[in-house]
Amino acid sequence: MKYSVVIPAAGQGKRMNAGKNKQFIMLDGKPIIVHTISVFQSDDRCEEIVLAVNEREHDDFRTLIKEYNLTKVSRVVTGGKERQQSVYEGLKALEGDKVVLIHDGARPFFTHQVARKVAKAAEYYDGAIVAVPVKDTVKQVDDLTVQKTIDRSSLWAVQTPQAFRLSVIKEIHKWAEENEIIGTDDASLVEMNGRAVHVIQGDYWNVKLTTPEDLIFARAILREKKESEV
Repeated sequence: MKYSVVIPAAGQGKRMNAGKNKQFIMLDGKPIIVHTISVFQSDDRCEEIVLAVNEREHDDFRTLIKEYNLTKVSRVVTGGKERQQSVYEGLKALEGDKVVLIHDGARPFFTHQVARKVAKAAEYYDGAIVAVPVKDTVKQVDDLTVQKTIDRSSLWAVQTPQAFRLSVIKEIHKWAEENEIIGTDDASLVEMNGRAVHVIQGDYWNVKLTTPEDLIFARAILREKKESEV
């Protein structure tokens, strides 16, 4: 199953406290975004990649694409103020009725297997997501007081990539824009539109690098990967 990819990378990641777009933070000698794109670059099922970036950072991203020979990046478009707007701008750059994966630029530890599974599921469902069962006890809290404990047996933590038919997700984003609807992720827009989203079980290594603490986990994962390859 061939697929295309949209990666929103316009956000500045304020929770990382890096003083710059977290996509440019170095991990093992390469920027985070290069690690992420390289997974798709090395998958023969991936046909093209569209990056949605901050208008001021076009040249920076184009420099990285050239330096690391990321030939599958076909377009660099200007993203919006919100992630949802950036994704929509990326989707507009694609044509045809293909399967498209939407993936967080700061989530570099997914695998070809996961990308292929979620892409395959998008052939049969209106949307498909990668997720893992919640491990911790979850409590509903108001004003630092526990209101109730949530049954975690049905709770899953959602990751990316998420996969859709391009025609479906374009239609959903257009509908959301016209109705001023903001979702927490692309799959939530599909859900709010009354359509079915299928779940593919992922793995706990597929973390999103959001805070400085996440970089500690990222470096540990990279060390583990290196050691397992020896």
